[in-house]
Amino acid sequence: MSEKTESTSNPLDMLKWLVVFALLIGLVTANYMFGEYSVLYRALVAVAVGAIALFIAATTEKGSTFLSFAKDSRMEVRKVIWPTRQETNQTTLIVIAATVVVGLILWGLDGIIVRVVGFITGIGA
Repeated sequence: MSEKTESTSNPLDMLKWLVVFALLIGLVTANYMFGEYSVLYRALVAVAVGAIALFIAATTEKGSTFLSFAKDSRMEVRKVIWPTRQETNQTTLIVIAATVVVGLILWGLDGIIVRVVGFITGIGA
């Protein structure tokens, strides 16, 4: 875990976040207002504005922390030993078989309990 407990707020970061939110709000507004234009053009503009907003957000302290976290996560995922297809199929079949067995046991117990309660109360189900 990080030992850094106090975050220093950079005024330039606040300005960058305001620009990012302004870009995104402007994008939503422009997409609504220019609804008569082709979806392709609006999508291209949306991708471009989104990329610019992401680039600006990545230059902030929180953005760089997130990018570092994402890179570390990707390295950890590469270390994972994924099961083979055969192991996955065998595990899936075991889970299905166990589910069926437990379902049958619960169905049988439910039937017994219903009959016992019906016998004790005299109410036939």
